[in-house]
Amino acid sequence: MEEELAKEKIQQWYGLYSDEIYRFILMMIGDHAEAKDLMHDTFLRAYNGLASFEGKASEKNWLYKIARNTTIDFQRKRRPIQYVVESFTTYPSAERCPEQLATLGEAEEILYRSLKKLKRPYQEVIILRKIKGLTIEETAEILNWNESKVKNTLFRGLAALKQQMEKEGYNHETA
Repeated sequence: MEEELAKEKIQQWYGLYSDEIYRFILMMIGDHAEAKDLMHDTFLRAYNGLASFEGKASEKNWLYKIARNTTIDFQRKRRPIQYVVESFTTYPSAERCPEQLATLGEAEEILYRSLKKLKRPYQEVIILRKIKGLTIEETAEILNWNESKVKNTLFRGLAALKQQMEKEGYNHETA
């Protein structure tokens, strides 16, 4: 009976959060097919680890944390040397599919391209705080950081993003 309740809970969470989790992973890796696979892996891990969910965090934050760890594990396995280098530098810009390009305006394209060139911590905190709209507390919980680190990293990340967007040709005064 417990297994049936666990399946129901995960199915419910999947219905509520799968799109958000998918978009979060997609922003981290830039590949639709891989993001879908990793999103499914996230929910599989959540199902397998449901007994460890203590309810201290919201289920959404818990799933974001699993998604983040699943994505990092994927990147480490896929390109171990590149992962280490990227941890200290930036992500390469990812190719985007035509449907995504069609829906993005010029400013959004520059934002996406610039974001992918920032250090991972900057990307993660900007995505969680400014794009996903999570609170400082939620972001700290997902990233296993304290709130001060979230604030400082966000401040530095936004400055780096602005600088990168200007390099990419974005002029905020004309937009």
